[in-house]
Amino acid sequence: MIPSIRTAYNHQFTHRQYQDFLEGIAAEAGEAPVFKVAETPVFIPAQLTAQLRKACDEIIAVILRPDFKELTRNAIPHQLKVPHENDHPHFMVIDFAVCRDEAGELTPRLIELQGFPSLYAFQELMARQFRTHFNIPDTVNNFFGGLNADSYFQLLKDVIVGEYLPEEVVLLEVKPHEQKTRIDFYYTEKMLGIQPVCVTELIQEGKKLYYEKDGRKIQIKRIYNRVIFDDLHRQHDKLGKHVSLFQDLDVEWITHPNWFYRISKYILPFIHSEYAPKSWFLDELPVIPSDLENYVLKPLFSFAGQGVLIDVTQADIDKITDPGNWILQHKVQYAPAIETPEGPAYCEIRMMYIWPDGSPVPILAHNLARISKSKMIGVSQGKPQNWTGGSCAFFEDAL
Repeated sequence: MIPSIRTAYNHQFTHRQYQDFLEGIAAEAGEAPVFKVAETPVFIPAQLTAQLRKACDEIIAVILRPDFKELTRNAIPHQLKVPHENDHPHFMVIDFAVCRDEAGELTPRLIELQGFPSLYAFQELMARQFRTHFNIPDTVNNFFGGLNADSYFQLLKDVIVGEYLPEEVVLLEVKPHEQKTRIDFYYTEKMLGIQPVCVTELIQEGKKLYYEKDGRKIQIKRIYNRVIFDDLHRQHDKLGKHVSLFQDLDVEWITHPNWFYRISKYILPFIHSEYAPKSWFLDELPVIPSDLENYVLKPLFSFAGQGVLIDVTQADIDKITDPGNWILQHKVQYAPAIETPEGPAYCEIRMMYIWPDGSPVPILAHNLARISKSKMIGVSQGKPQNWTGGSCAFFEDAL
């Protein structure tokens, strides 16, 4: 999106560089990614950087409201509430589509947000390998706030491991070695020393949790939580006997599971920003719009297998029996903003925050990008196309 950098990158790109880049990732992480990694990063111009920062600030202002927990009291499904919720999430991500405004200028539009960690370790590895194998100018940066690779991982270590020994902290997931994102788990272990553990491997004694490592039983003091509790709930019967995480346990959560629901699609109707499409709870909609083709219908909770409806009709709305669990959101029009050697592509940018205890606000630290030739970004389109996939962004400083 920065024309001079984009043109130079496309002109200099070779498939040998791309293969070396992928092999560099695999060599450091111990395994190649099982998901498609794009052939290119995204280059964000200063004006768009400034808009993304402003949009994030306006969204975070809602999360910082003193009545935020009251505002989101109905966000957590009753059967999925976990005790000992803390004051804020330790990780938070905000997703934007790159669009064009009425004047034809690039602009972000909020898609979704989560009080949950993303690929925090892997994204640093990917960005660094892009710099190693391609000519990325020093005028753009994948980090924010003056961070570099060393200070970034120190911040992650302070938040995730804290005062504990690394072996007293685990990265918890459902079948971690079968997840498509497992490369992030392995690189997190390499950088922070914390082991990925499956929920089925937990051992409970009283309120304490343990796991086995090298023939030793080690108490877990802190969980770096990568379990999506919707998924855990859905797979409950298939997993066999395992510890219930919904009880009173003597363990700290990073991030506490309840924040996955509080900071989610649930708060979209409360965000009023030029960068956030209008959203309503379906049961609070004053009138059904006549132009439903310009809206999407999103379920607040996905554990029932319900998906987003893109081409909404009155019949779709009439079929919904629980309108309080759905939102109607104005449709976002992605712009084909990335010029590639094989035609233009769409993209989303994820702004990745870390929120240490004691900090009054979350810290913008890193980013993630997704590039697609289809407007349904993140939805499997069969065989991956060239110049699409997971990526990262390099930003010009905001004006």
